[in-house]
Amino acid sequence: MYQSPRGSASSRPENADYYPPESEGLSYTDRVGNQPTRSNTFRSNITQSSTNSKQSKVSVDSKFTGRLTSESASTLVGSSLQRKIDDVDPRSQPRIDTTERLETLRDLMAKHELEYYLIPSEDAHGSEYVAINDKRREWISGFTGSSGLAIVSRSHAFMATDSRYWVQAKQELDRNWSVIKVGSVDGPKDWIDWLVEEVRDCRVGIDARMLTYEKATQLNSRLQPKNTKLFYPPQNLVDLIWKEKPSRSREPVFVQPMKLAGMEAGAKISKLRAWIKAQPPSVPAYSKAPPTPTQIQEAILISNLASIAWILNLRGDDIPFNPVFHSYLFISSQLAVLFIESQKITSDVEDYLTSINVTRRDYNDVWTFLRKKEWGQGRVIISPQTSYAISLMLTSYHYTVLPSVIEEWKALKNDAEISGMKAAYIRDGVAYVKWLAWLEFKMSQGYNITEYEAAWRLTEFRRKGKNYVGLAYENISATGKNAALPHYVPRKADEIMLSRNEPYLNDSGGQYRDGTCDTTRTIHFGRPTAEQCEAFTRVLQGHIAIDSAVFPEGTTGAQLDVLARKALWQDGLNYLHGTGHGFGSFLNVHEGPHGFNSSVPLEPGHVITNEPGFYKEGHWGMRIESALLVRRVRTKGEFNGDIWLGFERLTCVPIQAKMVKDAMLSKEERQWLKDHNKRCLDVLEPFLRDDKRALKWLQREAQRGIGIANPGPGGIHIDWD
Repeated sequence: MYQSPRGSASSRPENADYYPPESEGLSYTDRVGNQPTRSNTFRSNITQSSTNSKQSKVSVDSKFTGRLTSESASTLVGSSLQRKIDDVDPRSQPRIDTTERLETLRDLMAKHELEYYLIPSEDAHGSEYVAINDKRREWISGFTGSSGLAIVSRSHAFMATDSRYWVQAKQELDRNWSVIKVGSVDGPKDWIDWLVEEVRDCRVGIDARMLTYEKATQLNSRLQPKNTKLFYPPQNLVDLIWKEKPSRSREPVFVQPMKLAGMEAGAKISKLRAWIKAQPPSVPAYSKAPPTPTQIQEAILISNLASIAWILNLRGDDIPFNPVFHSYLFISSQLAVLFIESQKITSDVEDYLTSINVTRRDYNDVWTFLRKKEWGQGRVIISPQTSYAISLMLTSYHYTVLPSVIEEWKALKNDAEISGMKAAYIRDGVAYVKWLAWLEFKMSQGYNITEYEAAWRLTEFRRKGKNYVGLAYENISATGKNAALPHYVPRKADEIMLSRNEPYLNDSGGQYRDGTCDTTRTIHFGRPTAEQCEAFTRVLQGHIAIDSAVFPEGTTGAQLDVLARKALWQDGLNYLHGTGHGFGSFLNVHEGPHGFNSSVPLEPGHVITNEPGFYKEGHWGMRIESALLVRRVRTKGEFNGDIWLGFERLTCVPIQAKMVKDAMLSKEERQWLKDHNKRCLDVLEPFLRDDKRALKWLQREAQRGIGIANPGPGGIHIDWD
């Protein structure tokens, strides 16, 4: 263990003094005085006032004619009601006219002699979710989807995005834009394929900070035969014309205590230094001479925000839903330097950094540091996902590109992280069950509830849980045809009512100090059709197949993916998104390098989601998602010894049996469903004794038979609760 001048990490930096008291409410959605923070913004960089929802009670069959959100005023009081009133959805504003913005951008393109200018979604750290001041692609286009790349030429503008956002892009983009349907049957594989086909004898501009080393090298090699080159203007062209660009976050950084992190930051840094030292020098294959100082791997530069947060046991509030902070981290055998804005560092965190022998410099100083090569002569290791601008600053003789070892370490959860996740998923399950019981009761009473209201209420239930910090991602709350859009997010102003005739899908999760949650359940408030039951049963069978899988060491997620799809394929059904992804320990909800679309072998300690689905475009959609922990399992044969792995389910939320077609299930599948719902009762019952409605609902779900009752005499349907 690395010893700092002020003592070991165990003796000082990660004690309770660094754990902010719960009353401080490190929350993405609430601040003192109910002032919105950057993490409480919806998705846009605009903030405007919104009106409160009215409330009413109507009969199930009445026609909705006004604004209605299920007795909001009578059941939400105080800060809960105020949070809802203050919540802002900028997407409810009219479609943005981008004509003037594009014309101004094209003037700058002409000055730099650019035929095309690329505007990615990502920030300088390759983040999937970005801060409001980094939403350049959204500002120039009006498209709010989380994935997409804008391509602006002298005469046209294009938005390249995948199937999750084709409908949304069409709705949000104005007449200036055309959608490139990435991954469609006749479309390009990605935006690079499309661009390479379009360009010839020209210059393509992009901010090198927003392009990864991996993509830049791929793009450069493919553009060369077209006599086309990438050009990197000294300033981001969108920044030059975005006059009201929000300032960068100044939210304070805080320490993730040892009891939750499970490993001291000093120990992680020491482990990383040992790894750097073990990397072979960059010596040409033909060379017989000993390596020179400039060929030795001397240091590593980390730009991935979640990796920096993990290795230093720090968390922040710079990006919505992700407890990370803008920074760079440089570690060599002698140095550990965190590049971060000083306003984010409290005196406690300053003491903490000193205790683990990490010095601090300003965020923008990283460029001077790299240019002057202040660490000495050795080479700096960067990952393929590092921004291309960093490699340009270092020049090829001073860096080595290697896969991110920190991503690999971070993905393997230690005992403290696993314990925290289990506790967080129980807490999240309690909130989810209380909400489901509330929602079903209100619907049965004849209240009409909007997609937005349903999602909001679930957040309020989560907020009451211990260690709650905020949401892990935007609530996906969708009914009817909206549920056929896998990443649909409801708008406050749309007031779309939950249907009693189509499935309702909710995909959401809480961020807790001890874990990041991600859960999806699909439910039906009426009598599902035979088609809906059959599709839901196939989705459930795929879910069970993944959950029950046993496999030898070395098996990748991609090799197991077919298990989730096999039952759907039997009926000619499928889904276009991935089957599951890794997730963090109070970090990002999407985490690699493993996943069910990855060639990385699954290992004990990996956590991964299991989320098959089916979407009937224009009608309805369904998905079931639970979180799994990879663990060792005992098998009857134990062929080749103790090499067999399986999954332990973390999610503790019942699966509605009403939409399941019993005759389609095998004996084992039928028992799995009953066992799962019974386990939810066993685990959650002690935490629901203060909520009789939720407890009664959970007991009913655990004891309920599979499927819906057949019609009685005269075709009358009766469902017994």
